Amino acid sequence: MCFMWAFSFSATHSFFVDPRLFLGRNKKFQFLALRSLMSTYLSFLEKEVANFENFISFDENSLQNLECISVESSDQSRFYLSGKGMRESVKRYLSGLEIWGMEGEMKKVKSVLSKRGWYFGSGIGNNIDLDELNVTRILNDLFEETSDAALAFYFYTWCEDCTKTKHAIRSVCAMVNILVLGNMNHRAMDLLLYHVRNDDGREAWHNLLLDVLKETSKNRRVLEIVYGMLVGCYVKEDMVNLAIEVVKKMKNLGIFPPPGVCNSLLKALLKSSKIDLVWEIFGEMQNRGMDFNASFISLFIHKYCALGMIEHACKLLVDMRDYGLQPDVVAFTIVIDAFCKMGYLKEATSMLFKMIEMNIFPDSVLVSSVIDGYCKAGRLEEAMLVLKVFGFTPNLFIYNSFITILCREGRLIEADAVFSEMLALGMFPDCYSYTTIIGGYCRVSDIRTALNYFGKMLKTGTEPSIVTYTILVEVNCKSGDLKTAEYLLQVMERKGLKPDIFAYNTLMDGYGKVGLLHKAYGLLGRMRSAGVSPDITSYNTIIHGLVRRGYVEGSRFIFDELIRRGLSPNALTFTDFISGFSKEGSFEEAFLVWSYMSEHGMRLDVVTCSALLNGYCKAHRMDEANALFQKMLDAGLIPDLILYNTLIHGFCSLGNINDAFRLLSMMVERGIIPNHVTYRLLAHGFEKNLVDDPIKATGIKMQQILLKHGIDIDISQYIVTTY
Repeated sequence: MCFMWAFSFSATHSFFVDPRLFLGRNKKFQFLALRSLMSTYLSFLEKEVANFENFISFDENSLQNLECISVESSDQSRFYLSGKGMRESVKRYLSGLEIWGMEGEMKKVKSVLSKRGWYFGSGIGNNIDLDELNVTRILNDLFEETSDAALAFYFYTWCEDCTKTKHAIRSVCAMVNILVLGNMNHRAMDLLLYHVRNDDGREAWHNLLLDVLKETSKNRRVLEIVYGMLVGCYVKEDMVNLAIEVVKKMKNLGIFPPPGVCNSLLKALLKSSKIDLVWEIFGEMQNRGMDFNASFISLFIHKYCALGMIEHACKLLVDMRDYGLQPDVVAFTIVIDAFCKMGYLKEATSMLFKMIEMNIFPDSVLVSSVIDGYCKAGRLEEAMLVLKVFGFTPNLFIYNSFITILCREGRLIEADAVFSEMLALGMFPDCYSYTTIIGGYCRVSDIRTALNYFGKMLKTGTEPSIVTYTILVEVNCKSGDLKTAEYLLQVMERKGLKPDIFAYNTLMDGYGKVGLLHKAYGLLGRMRSAGVSPDITSYNTIIHGLVRRGYVEGSRFIFDELIRRGLSPNALTFTDFISGFSKEGSFEEAFLVWSYMSEHGMRLDVVTCSALLNGYCKAHRMDEANALFQKMLDAGLIPDLILYNTLIHGFCSLGNINDAFRLLSMMVERGIIPNHVTYRLLAHGFEKNLVDDPIKATGIKMQQILLKHGIDIDISQYIVTTY
């Protein structure tokens, strides 16, 4: 690789070029402005070309590989000679710049380097190899001779564009050090960041970078700055481990990153939960007398709280005075908020009083957080006491907290009163306020009052949210008013509110329950058109509706579509198929599905097993039902009362009273108390065995089993309830 002295000129100080322009891309621009001058200055051009050829001789074999390219910034243009081209382009380029009366930097570079012993001569073929050593020496010579880092940087950029090759690591490091020496730290930072992002990501390369930066640095202070920059680059690129290696290297050399870089590194370490390293660096900062404030300590407190290490956070809060710092509202807020989220409300309240003892007065936001914590825990009276003790006027957040807990507990009359109090105080309820109370009334199926609040919401100009509409869609679906539910969904769409997956699934479930399966299926296409991808719940809803009405074959089509869409069927999907196959009497297929679930590690629950057991029992295939029941017990599943009653019913329908009472004994032993359904089923079994008084016989036998397991229940209540 050789360096031919091909010169570049600029209309301004072209060496002040944003490094992104040569590091990130090499764009070629058309020289429209220069071309427009060609006809005007044609004769002048010929004269200047002649002068140029006298100034420097070209290697004719290399000249044919030159072309003119420019790199532009926001306020200046730079032209380089590089690659393949023609002599004429050089002539046009030079003449345009000479017309502007500017002298190129490359002329200055040649002049400076000549003083340092770089001989270029005037004949053809006098070239200099641009190897790593020569580039580094030229950069150092340029700076030592002129103390002009910008001129060295100009040569550096020209050289890379000319050779179309990235600089070697030694040249890069030399340039970085020169830029820092020349007070061009921003350029040095950009250069380092570029190579950290784009060069070899192997650890060996980064170790080499550290060593070469040290070798090429001639000043300890410069090395400290450069290493600090490198730490900042690694932190910015989320390469925290490499940043730590640089810090270790610096400590061995007796230097350390500046406070700003340390702060960034500590934040990154806290984010990655490397607490031990954080304290190590923090201790070094203390030893070096670096300043830090309460906000800095709050970073540690916040991380401890996020990790659930609340004791460490509290200790650090107390120990802040040991660092010569006064805890502030921010630090206390972090700890108190963590206490509230963890349900430690007593401790959170104590912290409020601790703040007052230290002459740090909590603000309304902090007190509101504690009150909200009590409300979420259902401790409304204590929440009101905190409000009274600290004497804050309730704000919208506090009122919303009270309304939320009252609605959740079904205390809607009190919620109404709080809502009215807000209005009386001239406070305007927001969307959350209205949505909460609307949701409260919907939970108790009081649709009229819910719609009344919805009307008030619209009259006051408060825009309902997606949640508001979805709540109303859901309550109308539950009441069977699908027309209103559909209308509300359409209103959402017209208002530009994009219904979420829950809203669509809610309406789909409503259609499925009343047998409008074609409308439920139509919602799938409507969802996709709206940019909402159907999920497994969407498909399960349709499959469930089809299976309930005996369309098992039709549900297979939906299942195939589910798979094509890349969704994974879950236990509920397979349970519906088991139920459908069982109802059809296709027990082999049902059992195959059950086995598939078991073999593929799917969690088999009582509902899934009950679907297959119920089919076996109805078909009077009790041997298979009993075998499946044993497998279920072996798998660790705990049968519920419904499942026991299902099996008892199966045995009693065949008159197998002994196995039925065996199951009764098993369920009582496991702490499951029989109900009136159990009693009726057993009585039916005695009837099958032609017992004279099946009700009395059932009562006597059941009483014996219950007393045997220490359970004393008045059996007569079952007789009254059953018959």
